[in-house]
Amino acid sequence: MKNEFDVVIIGGGVSGCAAFYALSEYSDIKRIAIVEKCDQIAKVSSNPKANSQTIHDGSIETNYTVEKAKKVKLSAYKVRRYALNKNLQNHVIFQNQKMAIGVGEKECEFMMKRHEDFKEVFPDLEFFSKEKIKTLEPKVIMGSDGMDRPENVVGSGFEKDWCAMNFGLLSENFIQEGKKLKSANEVFLNFWVKKIEPRGDGYALISQNADEIYAKFVLVNAGSYSLPLAQSMGYGMDLGCLPVAGSFYFVPDLLKGKVYTVQNPKLPFAAVHGDPDVVIKGKTRIGPTALTMPKLERNKHWLSGVSWELFKMDLNKEVFKIAFDLFSDKEIRNYVFKNMVFELPYIGKRKFLKDAQKIIPSLRLEDLEYAKGFGEVRPQVLDRTKVKLELGEKKIATDKGITFNMTPSPGATSCLQNALVDAKEISAYLGAKFDLERFYHDLSPEELQNL
Repeated sequence: MKNEFDVVIIGGGVSGCAAFYALSEYSDIKRIAIVEKCDQIAKVSSNPKANSQTIHDGSIETNYTVEKAKKVKLSAYKVRRYALNKNLQNHVIFQNQKMAIGVGEKECEFMMKRHEDFKEVFPDLEFFSKEKIKTLEPKVIMGSDGMDRPENVVGSGFEKDWCAMNFGLLSENFIQEGKKLKSANEVFLNFWVKKIEPRGDGYALISQNADEIYAKFVLVNAGSYSLPLAQSMGYGMDLGCLPVAGSFYFVPDLLKGKVYTVQNPKLPFAAVHGDPDVVIKGKTRIGPTALTMPKLERNKHWLSGVSWELFKMDLNKEVFKIAFDLFSDKEIRNYVFKNMVFELPYIGKRKFLKDAQKIIPSLRLEDLEYAKGFGEVRPQVLDRTKVKLELGEKKIATDKGITFNMTPSPGATSCLQNALVDAKEISAYLGAKFDLERFYHDLSPEELQNL
């Protein structure tokens, strides 16, 4: 049958493309396709404009525990090793300085303890005193008067690390490698899946234009759209979605590397950080902000693109209870309102300046420029049974030849680890072989000993 495949992956972001590559390289599955609703690969969340271009390995993400950092490091190093193995240096992957800083005595004390704890996971992790930071990142220490800022500042990180990534180009590379490996593999662009229905011993994927593609196994890596697709088939009905959109501000080239700040443990969103942009040279991004909005994908106009699928998922008492509980916390409520203000013309930039000055105290209002068209929606999953917000990735494995993945940040960092999990499941379901030993040999030698 025409357009019949063993596996079809819905979603041409970095997670879907990583699965496309992993199945092509390490399994004996013959025909694999990827379908993408846009006119090119990685146009939404994996686009370099939509994320902070960071490989999150846990070393400077202060909301990670030691145990979580151990797991995330293994995931992150797979992506890094892939890029280095493919000689993608200074094209897809970039070497930068990076650090997390504590400002003031309370945060400095936290950072000093954290640094010692995390040396177990990152033996080469470096501790930076205020004087050392002044050498590495002078703008972090210089105050608005040209003198050193009065607070104590310490940091933890690396003077050099392969930590910045253009995930859009990485996605394209995964596709190129996968197509070279198996000539029967295909990529379908402008294929927006409207419906998935059982057909024979597999599924038919029907597009908005009534085109059809057939698969024995369907892997849904469609970001914010994964849960609506699952619920259209009766799966994941106990879940809801809280879409959180991140925005950024540009400042001049004031930082030499990545500078992260201490996370408030009560807030389920990333603390403000600075990242030299790997695509737009001479610009540093400060952010992200965090704004909830009724959209599964960001559009240039705030009121355009409202997602009615979201209302179908969230118009129920459990989701309202979760939202009420979140807003009942004063710190979370104030944070949400503050981030709403950040989006307003004129006022937003002035309010955001105070947050940005934690990283660059001498920053002036005229240095800030709202990064229009940057940032994207990250779907946070709401568990209606537990009546709480679930952070991190969520998988709905049906054991019926279709799996749905929701991968908010840092899903890009975990793309090859997630691809491994999915590839093993798909291979087992189809009775195919997956060469786990070669996968580990190529991408995670430290895990070979556990086989």
